[in-house]
Amino acid sequence: MTVISDEVAEFVQNERLGYVATVSPDCKPNLSPKGSIIRSGPESLAFADIRSPDTVENLESNDAVEVSVISPIIRRGYLFSGRGHIHKSGALFDDLIKKFRDMGIQSPINTVVVIDVDHISDTKSPLYDLGYTEEQIKDTWKRNYFENS
Repeated sequence: MTVISDEVAEFVQNERLGYVATVSPDCKPNLSPKGSIIRSGPESLAFADIRSPDTVENLESNDAVEVSVISPIIRRGYLFSGRGHIHKSGALFDDLIKKFRDMGIQSPINTVVVIDVDHISDTKSPLYDLGYTEEQIKDTWKRNYFENS
């Protein structure tokens, strides 16, 4: 497994929204937004299954999973690959439920999914390859957002 650095964990914590990709038993992709992604251990992420029946069902038959956490403002983030494990009870489940409640999540939580991370990739916009700075990309995003709102 791969250690999730404090810098990466802080990024995930600040963004919170990530997209979890799984594959169904009949090989159909499933991409589902999750607003509860956290680092749950040195080499793992977790999210609360609040409304994730397809994601959980897919993980029951195929534990391969990828999670993409990207800041739309700076167009940078991380792609995590690993194996997902569903927890319905136990000490880890209870500990993570407490963390999610402390984050302010009030919705009923059905299960908790813990992802053992095998690989982390840095993801960034091709604009960085063209020499744009994070500040320039942020300013462009703000202009586009506020001009179109």
